[in-house]
Amino acid sequence: MIFLNDSLQFPHPENASPEGILAVGGDLSPERLLLAYSEGIFPWFDEDQPILWWSPDPRMVLFPEKLKVSKSMRQILRRNEFVVTFNQDFERVIRACASVKREGQYGTWITEDMIQAYLKLHHLGKAISVEVYKEDELVGGLYGIDLGTVFCGESMFSKVSNASKTGFITLVQMLKEKEYTLIDCQVYTDHLASLGAEEIPRIEFLKLLHQ
Repeated sequence: MIFLNDSLQFPHPENASPEGILAVGGDLSPERLLLAYSEGIFPWFDEDQPILWWSPDPRMVLFPEKLKVSKSMRQILRRNEFVVTFNQDFERVIRACASVKREGQYGTWITEDMIQAYLKLHHLGKAISVEVYKEDELVGGLYGIDLGTVFCGESMFSKVSNASKTGFITLVQMLKEKEYTLIDCQVYTDHLASLGAEEIPRIEFLKLLHQ
């Protein structure tokens, strides 16, 4: 494990531990964060920990053309049960992601420092949000980093059933139309797998990212 200093550089992701931890320390400046994502690295740490930088192997990704939409979700989308917007309320989305309770998880890794860091990226046009409304209430959403042809998903939340799925599917469909090649989902979850995401070797992910 490598300790970072003020220099804007990271070790190669292949130097990560078996768990995926690559480095410790540094800061959450926009420059460092954008460099990290462009090299297949992301921050993930608890409030009482130093900044931890990860690059797991394998990597969970979704190729937009492999998106799976179930029959029941297609019906929900056709009925327009939700209204989906983009970049209308980034701060509310990231704070909702931070506050939502998740099974088996205590507290949140989305600390106030993280929120402020990603707000800066949003103001630079590099972090985007998806908002999902039902009857004018924000009931779901997600946010992530936009690298141009690759979207790096960070977190999502849902207050009612199928809200986050609706936001995610709508985002993927939009990214497919814009010819994005890859969506980085970071680590495996059953939820993402049900939508068509899959694990690939880190070395393959890095090749796709650098293309």
